[in-house]
Amino acid sequence: MCLVHDFLFKFLVIGSAGTGKSCLLHQFIENKFKQDSNHTIGVEFGSRVVNVGGKTVKLQIWDTAGQERFRSVTRSYYRGAAGALLVYDITSRETYNSLAAWLTDARTLASPNIVVILCGNKKDLDPEREVTFLEASRFAQENELMFLETSALTGENVEEAFLKCARTILNKIDSGELDPERMGSGIQYGDASLRQLRQPRSAQAVAPQPCGC
Repeated sequence: MCLVHDFLFKFLVIGSAGTGKSCLLHQFIENKFKQDSNHTIGVEFGSRVVNVGGKTVKLQIWDTAGQERFRSVTRSYYRGAAGALLVYDITSRETYNSLAAWLTDARTLASPNIVVILCGNKKDLDPEREVTFLEASRFAQENELMFLETSALTGENVEEAFLKCARTILNKIDSGELDPERMGSGIQYGDASLRQLRQPRSAQAVAPQPCGC
């Protein structure tokens, strides 16, 4: 069944291999943990319609491979993304140390205005933690990112991560900071009437006045 939506947002899920990106996407789309998850080859895709701030938003989510050999392929999917989950594994400092490179790619290849939320995944493995919450919070603050710790296994904060990112994009649309009409914004109107309502008055067609001569 095709659900009517007000907006469509293109999302990315990015980060190093083994951080649980595919499991996060599966948990969000299917509401269950993905058993026997293998490394993504190239990209995987999922979509879900959500209600955010009274608006119906369709999220088109591209889960990109984290392995270096697929980097040139996955970068081509960055173009025109409105939002991204930047994922690291709290039990792996190596995945945390690579965050800056992934963030640079997102802001260079997608858009400088891309809305990014940092996700410290595998929160359920807290006893094996190598990256503290405080350290990651500081990284997020320094790079103007939102931040949550998530667990694809238990589902903790998974939905909130996607919704928080979508909510921020909607707020930026309402404030005029993001323009859905701009090419490559990663945002599309899902309803033609909504687009017409949001056009400036000056841009709307003016009915010709009858000539009084």
